[in-house]
Amino acid sequence: MSKLIGRVLATEKSPTTMDEFNFWTNSDLKLHAFDIVKVKHIENSYTFGVIENISHITDAQSFLTNFISSDFGDVDIDEPTLRVGMNYAKAKVSFNSGNLYTPVHNNAKVYLATAEEITMALGLDRIQNPLVCGSLKMYEGTSEEVTLPVHLNSKFILGPEGAHLNISGISGLAAKTSYAMFLIKAIQDQYINADTDDSVAFVIFNVKGRDLMAIDRPNDFSTDRPGEKERTFAEYGNLGLSTEPFKNVKYYIPYARTTSAKQSTYLTKEDIENYIDAGQLKKFKYIYADDKENIEMMFADIDDPAQTMESIISKIIDKDDRDFGGLSTWSDFMDKVAEKAQKGSTADKGDISVLSWRKFKRVVRKAIQDDMFANAVNPSKAECRLADELKQIRKNEVCVIDIAKLPESKQAFVFGDAVRTIYNLKLGEYDAESGVEPPSRIVIFIDELNKYASKDVPKTSPILREILDVTERGRSLGVVLFAAEQFRSAIHDRVTGNCATHAYGRTNSIETAAKDYGSLPSTYKNMLTRLEQGDYLVQNPIFRSLLKIRFPKPIYRQFK
Repeated sequence: MSKLIGRVLATEKSPTTMDEFNFWTNSDLKLHAFDIVKVKHIENSYTFGVIENISHITDAQSFLTNFISSDFGDVDIDEPTLRVGMNYAKAKVSFNSGNLYTPVHNNAKVYLATAEEITMALGLDRIQNPLVCGSLKMYEGTSEEVTLPVHLNSKFILGPEGAHLNISGISGLAAKTSYAMFLIKAIQDQYINADTDDSVAFVIFNVKGRDLMAIDRPNDFSTDRPGEKERTFAEYGNLGLSTEPFKNVKYYIPYARTTSAKQSTYLTKEDIENYIDAGQLKKFKYIYADDKENIEMMFADIDDPAQTMESIISKIIDKDDRDFGGLSTWSDFMDKVAEKAQKGSTADKGDISVLSWRKFKRVVRKAIQDDMFANAVNPSKAECRLADELKQIRKNEVCVIDIAKLPESKQAFVFGDAVRTIYNLKLGEYDAESGVEPPSRIVIFIDELNKYASKDVPKTSPILREILDVTERGRSLGVVLFAAEQFRSAIHDRVTGNCATHAYGRTNSIETAAKDYGSLPSTYKNMLTRLEQGDYLVQNPIFRSLLKIRFPKPIYRQFK
């Protein structure tokens, strides 16, 4: 039997409407934003509402009245004049059991909802292709507390109905990477044993330390409080997920000579050797003949209004060009660029100025002074071209590309090359090559999206162009972007606008004041500034309202 907690309020100044209503309740009753209540309505139907705000009022007409009631401000005495007080809550209508969306009536009974009614009110009972995205709690801290798994329709996050996920929140506390990895784990769990022709693979970029460089190793919970492992395993079990870490994982790190003073990864030499022995790790290189077409990725942050850099790049990748067509190594290439940048060079009949060549040389020379720009690949030493590996990706595989220790310009180069390769793979450009059998969908996860798709990135950026292609056309191809950033308001509108699912983590009040958060009620905006780690507000087309969900700690190894 549902618990009766109050009655609907409808006054001249605050009427009930088709969209919302207010109700009074006991001032000591524990209710929270996002809790669901049900109201008895006409024709034996029930209207369900999501609580947006709770207020407390008394019969005092002003602050001064209360001050006078306490013997003109004596803080040591109890209030001599009894004040009648109550709580009233504002709720937004989410559902009516009889599809009757007329305003609820004054003094109608308001109840707490049961678990079954909550799933019905939020539209969680009719979800097809369910994919777990966390759990929600209602009436937290009371004897009526309810915990429910939350599922979304996988076709609305992986396509074809909708695709792409954007996760925002401040660094550290929002646990953006952990939430993305939780969803990826849920997807792998669902597809690895599925009897379906549909298939999925994952390409993940590691951008911080060793964070994602042991996702196939179990978390030992050694630095957590006692019993944390058992609690976490129970949460995964309740959500219908396995307690095993990721399967079918491959790691790719930038190549670095063993004699080099600088290592290209935060992995220890012992870890690298162990991974190579297990056949899990390869060191990637870029070869001039195969990768010169990606040189434009080095100019992602360079404004090129006159398109002179683009003209130079077009000349370089032209196989019939008399200057660059016959080159085979990066050093030959740089020698030719240096020649073009010399004072008095008359090549190109003045089409491209010497100053432009010098600008080009400054950018490229700095970028290719890295061991990963090499002359050849030696497979016997676990070396590879990253693009060749991504072309061979298979269903249920997880490819982790480590770019954490690279400078930003080279991170952009690797990211841009990988995204372009995956996009072209799904376009069918490599179908004629042997061993190319891409899965139905490929999920790409990148943290710190602001580096590549912020509103400040030059419009000519080739990486921004690739990301826009993925978000605007990738859904139909089966290329899905999971992206995270600290400040959603800084991301290009066409990127966030094409994401079907949005997850809002803890952020600050300056960020919530941005227009990107204009659709959220003020209470929810304030809540974003105090969300706990592991809490997210999730928005998806199939949810009838924004949901506050929680997800468990990572099941894979953590580096502290």
